[in-house]
Amino acid sequence: MTKPESAEYDYDVVISGASLAGSAAAILLARAGVRVALLERRSDPEAHKALCTHSLTANAYPVLDELGLIPALERAGAVRNEARWYTRWGWIEPRAAPEGPELPYAYNIRRSTLDPLIRSHAAQTPGVDLLLGHQVTGLVREAGRTVGVRASTPQGEREIPARLVVGADGKDSAVAKFAEVPARLHENARFGYLAHFRNLPLHGGIGHTWFLEPDMAYAFPNDDGVTVMAVLPDKKRLPAFREDLEGSFLEFVRALPEAPPIDSAERITKITGTVNYPLHSRKPTAPGVALIGDAALTGDPLWGVGCGWALQSAQWLAEAVASAATGRGDLDRSLALYARRHRRRLRGHQYLAADYARARPFNPLERLMFSAAARDESLARHMHRFASRLIGPLRFLNPVAVAKASAVNIKHRGAAAPVAAPVAAPAAPPATSADGAVGR
Repeated sequence: MTKPESAEYDYDVVISGASLAGSAAAILLARAGVRVALLERRSDPEAHKALCTHSLTANAYPVLDELGLIPALERAGAVRNEARWYTRWGWIEPRAAPEGPELPYAYNIRRSTLDPLIRSHAAQTPGVDLLLGHQVTGLVREAGRTVGVRASTPQGEREIPARLVVGADGKDSAVAKFAEVPARLHENARFGYLAHFRNLPLHGGIGHTWFLEPDMAYAFPNDDGVTVMAVLPDKKRLPAFREDLEGSFLEFVRALPEAPPIDSAERITKITGTVNYPLHSRKPTAPGVALIGDAALTGDPLWGVGCGWALQSAQWLAEAVASAATGRGDLDRSLALYARRHRRRLRGHQYLAADYARARPFNPLERLMFSAAARDESLARHMHRFASRLIGPLRFLNPVAVAKASAVNIKHRGAAAPVAAPVAAPAAPPATSADGAVGR
């Protein structure tokens, strides 16, 4: 792109990171007339993130649709992400209501397929310059605000002026670091490992998640017949995994309820993972800077929401700042609107995730909702909407839903109670828990 002589900046927006969030933001901004430099530190256009749930939750579908990616995803073999979840009360199996609409969905698709696809889509969008091999090494500041970046490029160091710099560069964001945006960290008391397998059939051909309290696991079918199998145990089990990673991984999977036949499957990748993956939250804006995706908020990987939130935050940013980024509005006010929306939509989810990341058993309210969802189809659909991040915590735990869950569990308790045989003296009543279940 040639810089017009009258232009104050080389670009309206510089985005650091050409993965999901960065590429989506570049596409949406450019469609609104914004001149975008999309920087990617890696030189390979096929580069992709490996450590990921490889799942796009249903909240991402509207963004994928707006980006025009749905046909390409389905051609690439993306799998609609139906799922069932194991709990100590049985399986939660969301199904569409009779005569009702199908359940909302998005896709499971490997990042090795997804990342190059969306990056190529961005590169082909008029108004986007994809600059591979460009790594941000600093920010250009004037009068206390950011007005561009310094970058290491294949041709040497370069300054790229812009009205707005967007950090889409992950949980260890260099943009956030250079802008001195502090992070609030939450310890994750679980660690995680995953691997990709062929010939690993799953019940119903759909995704599985195991809530083992406190351990977790999931298995998601993906494109090209590949299943991602992940385990997320309490860190108390870490010594065994460090001593024998493969053996411990396989032993953990074999012990799962309705365990997939891991021993007859073909593992096609290494077992990879991390032993320390804290959750963190950052203020999503600073003067002249916006953060999207993991750079703004890194969730607990066990929920599989990071890809969806990356796409949503890119959309929220584009909607808020597109006009101001071209000089036709107040950029600071637009950034404030984005920050408020980001906090309003994600803060409650992150609060619950950070609390559950302590590797604790379910609390009484969670026991109430999960046990009822395993027993009632409408509550299973309600759980599905929450797990898909289509509703927030307040709607998930609204008084009507909590009352219905209580009624379901009371009814279950009554149905499960045995008929007492005549005895000389009354027997002690059965012990019950906060969820109303008997004899777990």
